[in-house]
Order: sequence, then structure tokens, then C-alpha cells
Amino acid sequence: MTDHVIVVDLGYGDAGKGTVVDWLCATRDVRVVVRFNGGAQAGHNVVLADGRHHTFAQFGSGTLRGVPTHLSRHVVVDPLALSAEAEQLVRLGVPDPYGLITVDRDALLATPYHAEAGRRRERARGEERHGSCGMGVGETMAYWLEHGAMAPRAGDPPGVLTRKLRVLREALGVEGPPVEDCVAVYRAFAERVRLVGSSFVQRLVSAGPVVFEGAQGVLLDEDWGFDPHTTWSTTTFRNAEELLDGVGAMRLGVLRTYTTRHGPGPLVTEDPTLELPERHNAAGPWQGPFRAGHFDAVAHRYAADAAGGVDALALTHLDVPVSRMCVAYDPPVSFERDMERTGRMMRARPVYEEGVSDWGAAVSYVMGAPVWIESHGPTAESKRGLSALLPDPR
Repeated sequence: MTDHVIVVDLGYGDAGKGTVVDWLCATRDVRVVVRFNGGAQAGHNVVLADGRHHTFAQFGSGTLRGVPTHLSRHVVVDPLALSAEAEQLVRLGVPDPYGLITVDRDALLATPYHAEAGRRRERARGEERHGSCGMGVGETMAYWLEHGAMAPRAGDPPGVLTRKLRVLREALGVEGPPVEDCVAVYRAFAERVRLVGSSFVQRLVSAGPVVFEGAQGVLLDEDWGFDPHTTWSTTTFRNAEELLDGVGAMRLGVLRTYTTRHGPGPLVTEDPTLELPERHNAAGPWQGPFRAGHFDAVAHRYAADAAGGVDALALTHLDVPVSRMCVAYDPPVSFERDMERTGRMMRARPVYEEGVSDWGAAVSYVMGAPVWIESHGPTAESKRGLSALLPDPR
């Protein structure tokens, strides 16, 4: 197997991608973590053995190990949020976070204007909210699709960026900070980070092991998720494989021993009586409530198929006392990509297998892929690699 690994969530997000990436960086000579989708709405929790905890948004989840981050052209970059995250990392003992990050100059920029427009749109939906993190990532993608070259990018010179932001603010019709203030912040951002071209990832890949860290989950994918409760992002392996440009990588799918999601949308196995420890997940003003249900093998198999298959699995939250697995839906659900797909999921009822105890074996069986990593807690020390897909130096 290749030394490169692509980490993708096979659920609705929050399965533990950050802690898996941290383990990979703790046990291997990872040269860089490449982010390949999403933006500042990511929330990847990493806890070190000494108790330090950080929720990674744009920096890669290997940062506390000193592993650099590259934000690829598929990431929506938010310089204001990145600055706040860098300050948090300094307080956690990372002396120069900006020295650990490179940014593709073609990456789209999220602005306060995008964020306000997105929040306004979500508020207007009232009880029919789609679900949003309120960071403007979806609005940034929508604006780019409509306006093309006028969408602000990380590498825009100040004069070009000023013109683009004025057009943007007028087109969205929102209030916000003066354009000149935004430009000043973005200029400072461009001076702190290293802006690079599209061939940079190929150079990284040729230099040593790279971990590609995905955001959100396949069941939220813009094409494969359940409209309208989806993200404006490709959450499968596709973007990472495009960046690899023919170089092989392990396709690693991440799952919990139970299935969760934030906010509205299908969750067939939802069980309000479940009382599960969620130290790092809570209801948000834009995302909505954090919801939990039993392991949904039907949905996760669909996610793996939609993503083109997986080579191996990482199974997290094995320390949580759960024992029920959904193995079928009643009535059965067709995942045909049509307008009725979401409705079929909302009407489905779970058929359970009870008394699951050997979760690694059970998940490997229903998913048709080996469980490589088992996680019994939030730290790297609480994980172990089971198979020889990649050598485990410990």
C-alpha cells in the first residue's frame, strides 16, 4: 500500500476525522496534512495526552504535532477565522502557526459578506431550515458559481481584491465591515502565509507521506447527500484524488460505533433516549441540535459506495457502551438520485441486530472492508492499528 492516506467521514460528519489524523501524525513521519474540501466550518477535535485540546477548523489536525498544513484550491479560506485559530494555537504552545501553513492562491475566500448573506437566507427559511454552520461557505460557493472570475481568491492583489469585494457586497446586498478594512486584513493574511501554485501538492506528495484530511461527511455531499440538507462541498475522495494526479493513496473511511448528525435532515436510527457522552459536540445557533442514533449500516454502506469504495476503516468511540446496529430499512430504501430520495429516508424505519459486542468484526463484515484503526478514546494513545495495511511502528 501507498504511504499516502485520504481520511473521509462515511457519515454525516463528526465521526472523529481529527483524532484519526492526529494518530496518523503521531505514529508516522507525515510530511504534511492537506485539506481538500470545506472551509472554516470544520470542527475536528484533537486531545493530547497532556490534556491540551483544540477544535481544528482550517489548520490540519496534525498541527499540535508540528505537522504543516496545506489548504488546497478546493478549500474555502476564511482569513479572519484563520487568524483567530492561529491565536488559539499560540496559546496551546504552537509558536508560529502561520509558519506551518501554505495556501493555494486559487482558493476561494469567504468574507463577512458571504457569512451574513448565508445567515439571512437561513433565517428566512424559518422552520424549514436546511442546516448551516453560519460561516458563509455555501454562500461563497454559490457566489462563485454565479459570478465566476469575480469571486475573491486568496492570491488576488489588493487592487483586484478591492474591486471584487465592492461588487460582492453590492451583489449580496448586505451590511458588514468597510471593504477597505477587509482588504487590510487579507493583505496581512497574504503576508503571513505562503501562497503557492497548483503544482505544489505534487511536490509535497513526491517528498514523503501525506495525509489528506476531509471535512464533513459523505452523507452530506453536494451530489450524494439528501437535499436540501447537504453541504456545498465534495466530501468524497474525489478532490483528494484529483490533487494526487494519479498517485495512489489509501482510502480510509471513518465511522463511529453510533451514527450522529448536526441539525435537520434524515437520521433513520435516531434515538432520543440514548444518553451518550459528547464533550465536544453541542447544539449550535446555526447548525441546530446534535442528534444521535444507533449505528446505521445501511446509510454507511451507501456512503462507501457513493465514495467509490474504501480500502480500510477507522472505528471510533469504542469506549461508548452501545450494542445495536441497523442492518436494514423497513420499507427498503432506493438511493436513486431523484427528488424523492430524502423523503424515502425520512419515512424509513430501522431493522436492528441486537447485542453487538465485537464492533470491529461487525463493522468490517457489514462494510466489506477491514477495520485498520480502533479508537477507545480521544487521544492517540487510546488508538491502535490492527492490520498490516500500513506498518504500525508501535
